[in-house]
Amino acid sequence: MRIGLLTDGGYPYATGEPGLWCERLVHGLGQHQFDLYALGGSGPPRPLPPNARVARTADLGGADAGPAARNLLERTAFGDHRAARRAYGRRERRRFVEAFHQLAVGVCGEGEAEARAGENAAGAEGAFAAGLYALAELARERGGLPGALRSDDAVRTLESACRAPGARRGAAAAGLPDHLAFVEHLERALRPLSLDWYAEDALGAADLCHAAAGGTTALPGLLAKRFFGTPLLVTEYGVQLRSHYLSAKGADRSAPLRTLLAALHGRLAAEAYGQAALLTPGNAHTRRWQEKCGADRARIRTVHPGMAADRFAEVGEDEESGDPATLVWVGRVEPAKDLIALLHAFAEIRARQPDARLRIVAVPARDPGTGAYLAHIKGLAAQLFPDEAAGAHAVGENPVTFEELGGPEAPTLEDTYASGAVVVLSSVVEGFPASLVEAMFCARATVSTDVGAVVEIIGGTGLVVPPRNPRALADACLALLREPERRHRLGAAARARALELFTVEQNLAAFRGIYLELLSHAPVRHRPGDGVPFAHPAEAHVPGSWAHKAVAAGTGAPDA
Repeated sequence: MRIGLLTDGGYPYATGEPGLWCERLVHGLGQHQFDLYALGGSGPPRPLPPNARVARTADLGGADAGPAARNLLERTAFGDHRAARRAYGRRERRRFVEAFHQLAVGVCGEGEAEARAGENAAGAEGAFAAGLYALAELARERGGLPGALRSDDAVRTLESACRAPGARRGAAAAGLPDHLAFVEHLERALRPLSLDWYAEDALGAADLCHAAAGGTTALPGLLAKRFFGTPLLVTEYGVQLRSHYLSAKGADRSAPLRTLLAALHGRLAAEAYGQAALLTPGNAHTRRWQEKCGADRARIRTVHPGMAADRFAEVGEDEESGDPATLVWVGRVEPAKDLIALLHAFAEIRARQPDARLRIVAVPARDPGTGAYLAHIKGLAAQLFPDEAAGAHAVGENPVTFEELGGPEAPTLEDTYASGAVVVLSSVVEGFPASLVEAMFCARATVSTDVGAVVEIIGGTGLVVPPRNPRALADACLALLREPERRHRLGAAARARALELFTVEQNLAAFRGIYLELLSHAPVRHRPGDGVPFAHPAEAHVPGSWAHKAVAAGTGAPDA
């Protein structure tokens, strides 16, 4: 089977969990051929197995790409077609305005009854889909959309849709700066429409398109289904619409612009979910988001992400390892992790158990904005926990330590989890916290806040408390610190649960079956030069004297 694997900024270029998931999939399913289509990939790719190749890449540029960068983008990723760089004529311009009007009505429309996009568009959702595919067909014929999505025609058409009867109240309040900003964002989101991937020797040759995310990443898969009938599988471990809502980048945007952007991402998600043959969310939390966006429950199947358990085996087999009075926190230092509540909870723990210690181990982050939050947390820890010395002439020591993963104090994850008795998660926002699964592989009891997929991961093998509640967090941690037998029992149960649900093997087994299931329901497609299955009767390959007589008589096939 030939799989067109669609990635965005991940495999085979980036490191991190998204890239590792795709890498394990490609290496683990060696019986299939993987053609990688990478959006946003740059630099040398990671080593690929024999059953995988980089079919196409497109560096779609960032939010600050200037005119020169966009021109280079259109000449490379979108194909070096003269038609793609030539201005539209009157006919193409009319086609573009009509298609963009449908798309804009779909974004601005409040619901089914308010959209007036044409005879074949059943409401705002249908108008958006009709406009999207009309733009895709225009881009395919012309070799791209050369600046049309940033043109004055696009801005005027958007303004008209915002002012039309039945438009969202927030969209109707948008002004010219909002229209310009939205068109700029829309152009970036729809850049995959202009790629040169939609040919018989590209995505047309795939038996199945597997998108490693929704939204913009799934757009090539939507067009492959439109143009070639290729089934689409969408896997999400974090919903892009949710990420858009939680992104700090939108804090300075106006309310009308936020309304338009939310509507755009919602429509993209709904179209991907509606056209996908199957959705495979990584957890029930993501599944609920997909259902709220209109996904059909019958076409959703939860497949937990596979994580490597071998590296934690040695720690998990040793129940007595680690300091029985030490709490361990591992993750990215950012406001969503609510380390302030963790420090206040630890202050209460120290008041009731003076020998308790807390290790905060930060995973290296690329975001430079995390430095200010880390400095604030360190300052709060210094105020709450002054350095303590055993005597008048001894050097003081703080019960809270800040370390970085990979440093001398925390060289590996295994060493970090093995150093403590209880692993703590204090977040107010989470998707699928991988640190909890890692702690479970290490047979560590956990105390977590009830956010995201935490309850689904933990089951009954750890303690779960409400978020933003330092008192409850402190009580749960003290309960485990003071009851070693209960702590060991929960740790053993956590390890057994993780080995059953969250290993690479169970993830590969699930996708191996899903691939075969989807292909078995897809219509047979024959390409030029391919052998047609079952073209010769089975009797033609059965030797025997009767076969020779049949050949001599001219009524049968020669024997093998």
